[in-house]
Amino acid sequence: MELPGLLDQHEENLLPKDGILEYTYPFIRTDHIDELIELTDWEQDHIQMFGKVTKLPRLTAWYGDPGATYIYSGIKNEPKPWYSLLNELKKSVEQQCNCDFNSALLNYYRDGSDHMGWHSDDESELGSNSVIASLSFGAERRFQLKHKTDKGIEVITIEPKSGSLIVMRDVMQKFWNHKISKTSKAIGPRVNITFRKISL
Repeated sequence: MELPGLLDQHEENLLPKDGILEYTYPFIRTDHIDELIELTDWEQDHIQMFGKVTKLPRLTAWYGDPGATYIYSGIKNEPKPWYSLLNELKKSVEQQCNCDFNSALLNYYRDGSDHMGWHSDDESELGSNSVIASLSFGAERRFQLKHKTDKGIEVITIEPKSGSLIVMRDVMQKFWNHKISKTSKAIGPRVNITFRKISL
């Protein structure tokens, strides 16, 4: 199988302190979204919020090496085996980040109403000072970050383009929350893949 192909790159740290967030665009070819939507075994999980059970406002899938189980928001994710395109994308991201990943959370935002609330990826399985690499395909969505304790720092907003890579490093997850906002705009689907390394 032909590798997805790296393109010319540009990156910078977008955080003023307490962690590193690198944004690279363009990073990868953008013509993978339809294949990702078709090949991925999507699920719509349920979470409990304010005493009520509700559906996650997006579709998700968890892939990884055997044993790379991940628990977040009370949801236990057992890894599905890598398929070829996902594995090749992982290799490209590993080359760029100079690190290894053994798992990936895929999010499918079907339209502007699908979203993700404020959170940080600080679960114990990820360890401290984790590296999380996020690939985006499809429609641009507003990605926002806010510092957990320093209210003097304004919310940071970017709109990752299709084919872009965001890498979150160092102590970022300890000090920053992030989210994908809703939008009332009529927009197409977005697939986001966050590659991670789970402690086995």
